[in-house]
Parts: sequence; C-alpha cells; structure tokens
Amino acid sequence: MICRIQEFRYKDVVCVEDGTRLGYVGDVELDTRSAQLKSIIIYGKFRWLFFGREEDIVVPWEEIRIIGEDTILVNITPPVKAKRKRSR
Repeated sequence: MICRIQEFRYKDVVCVEDGTRLGYVGDVELDTRSAQLKSIIIYGKFRWLFFGREEDIVVPWEEIRIIGEDTILVNITPPVKAKRKRSR
C-alpha cells in the first residue's frame, strides 16, 4: 500500500494492547539524511474550555504494527491519566 504523508492525518491510531484510541496523527518526524519516517505524533487533546492541552504522544516507527486504510495499530502503553477526587 502506498500512502502519502497527508493521508496519515486522517488515520485513527489505536493501541493493540488494550484497544485504546489514542487520536489522529497530527504530524510526522522524518530523518532528512536517510529519508526515513522516524515517528508519528498524536497531538494532545484540549483540556476543559481550551485551558491548555494534554501532552503529545510520540510513537516511534518501530512501535507501529499495522498501517491500514483508516487505522494505524501501535504497540505502546498509552499515558495514564490521574483521576482527581472531588472534595465535598
């Protein structure tokens, strides 16, 4: 399958370990000397009322398992979000 870099932006990234949807590809990192794709970057989600953003997720090329028509399966552990306890 031949894929353009622009088409990566419309592919959903899913973790194969637990099926967690990580988001869409926001950017890619290329090594211009070797002309190789080094990693894909999934931009962090916006926080409540657009007060900042979560950390970006960088997936190295070695951790990409399958690139399908609509989905990219990766073998990384998704970041754990700490749940805040509500005080009364």
